[in-house]
Amino acid sequence: MIVRLSALGLLLYVLGFALFAVSLATPAGAGKTDAVVVLTGGKGRIERGIELMRDKEAKRMLISGADPSVTRGDLARRLGPKSRPILRCCVDLGSESVDTRSNAEETRRWMEQQGYSSLRLVTSDWHMRRASYEFHQDLPEATIIEDAVATRPSLFMLFAEYNKYLLRRAALWLDI
Repeated sequence: MIVRLSALGLLLYVLGFALFAVSLATPAGAGKTDAVVVLTGGKGRIERGIELMRDKEAKRMLISGADPSVTRGDLARRLGPKSRPILRCCVDLGSESVDTRSNAEETRRWMEQQGYSSLRLVTSDWHMRRASYEFHQDLPEATIIEDAVATRPSLFMLFAEYNKYLLRRAALWLDI
């Protein structure tokens, strides 16, 4: 009986991983929100946020998890001169967060200060499911549009992210 239950558990875990791997988030279509929130840590995320601001999809952008030593000038040099007006007027650098959970907490405080109720969450496709879960936990009343940056994650990266996602869901379910 224990062997059968273990085999069933393993089968569900493997099927869950397969579903997780083949159903990565995609970029969102048009849709205005109060804010764009970009989670640092992956290629193309900030660029996607700037593109959304250029297209006037939001009023303001928060780059959550920015290194405290990074300035708007650093970003302008990296992103090019076309980004300068947007960086000057409409971008806030959040350096309080160190992980996905604290990204959501930092964003909640920022959204409350700004009086915003909707956001477009920008992160990598492989990270979106867990990030979205954290943001829905911290901002249950907010409208959240998932806008994933397409990547080519390795099998190891997907496996690690799937396990983080499962562990976080379990921790919340067990209230720990």
